[in-house]
Amino acid sequence: MASPVPLKDKKLMEVKLGELPSWVMMRNFTPSGIVGAFQRGSDRYYNKYINVRKGSISGINMVLAAYVVFSYCLSYKELKHERRRKYH
Repeated sequence: MASPVPLKDKKLMEVKLGELPSWVMMRNFTPSGIVGAFQRGSDRYYNKYINVRKGSISGINMVLAAYVVFSYCLSYKELKHERRRKYH
């Protein structure tokens, strides 16, 4: 049973597990393709969470939470080293 939508035009959530490797190989991994993907993602995020009629602080909170997790991951090695140190 063939799907009416070509594999190239399917979204990630619509791809079946067996089709995943061929779908990934069809993506554009050139620098312009990667920049375009980031631009589309940031536009979708902005339109969904920031540029809304009755907005809340949740969109900004997600960005701040991602920043906190990212900075914790970067400094984990130093924090792990000082975790067991005695201060006396």
